[in-house]
Amino acid sequence: MTSLIGMTHNTEKSPLSLLGLGAMGGALARAWLAAGHPLTVWNRTPGRAEVLAREGARVAATAAEAVAASDLVVVCLLDHASVGEALAAADLSGKDLVDLTTGTPEEARARARWAEERGARFLDGGVMAVPPMIGAAGSGAYVFYSGSREVFEAHEGALAVPAGTVYTGEDPGLAALHDVALLSAMTGMFAGVAHAFALVRDEIHPKGFADLVVSWLTAMVPYTYEVADQLDSGDYTRNVTSNLAMMVRGNATLLRTAEERKVSPELLTPFTTLMERRLADGHAGEGTTGVVDLLRAR
Repeated sequence: MTSLIGMTHNTEKSPLSLLGLGAMGGALARAWLAAGHPLTVWNRTPGRAEVLAREGARVAATAAEAVAASDLVVVCLLDHASVGEALAAADLSGKDLVDLTTGTPEEARARARWAEERGARFLDGGVMAVPPMIGAAGSGAYVFYSGSREVFEAHEGALAVPAGTVYTGEDPGLAALHDVALLSAMTGMFAGVAHAFALVRDEIHPKGFADLVVSWLTAMVPYTYEVADQLDSGDYTRNVTSNLAMMVRGNATLLRTAEERKVSPELLTPFTTLMERRLADGHAGEGTTGVVDLLRAR
């Protein structure tokens, strides 16, 4: 179930409370205020709340007061522990709690149980955006949600104001799992980009090289579908164009070049080592999909 930012929703401007006014929380608050939602805010550092008061927000003196002000309570705090601390004295009976704090799947599941014990319905969220994208039409920002379907459906109109919504299922951990998995893929890409720039730094202009990197990585992105197809079929040799034996030989050149350029190979070696292990286990005709199994065999 999805809705995209910028779509028209037949929804009343329902009130909500927001706890946490960091960069992301502040962006969320401004999006809801701009859309006309009555908003109560709380932040551990009062100065940030005072700024939003001038934009129409009601400022609560305590987190418990903010929770009491609305049936829909959204938290966007530093971490899992901060959520527990902020809500420790709040009466959550009958509340719909939406947690947009970045965390792990197990933390989300634990928070869902914690909320249920206190009489609240729970929805976890994973924000796939940076603050400037929040509330900006056409930015591509969206949030994964998981947990109570009833909460999601009851508040989807309000939740879709700052960013698009993607409901991933009743298991409260699914939003965080989607979030962290995508961020992990992004981090691997960042590692490759960093290594590439380290190689060329002294001899190739960065801006011109950036165009080449973007073009190359864009061309390589469909490889993701090949991995998914092989995992689904169980045949890791299916539609392989560059097999593991070829890639391991090619990786030796990457490592020799890093040595020549006096660039540390530490961003490359973990992946190349896994590929070598898979090859040594007799999988020369595969692509790299078998590395997934090595990572899970712990």
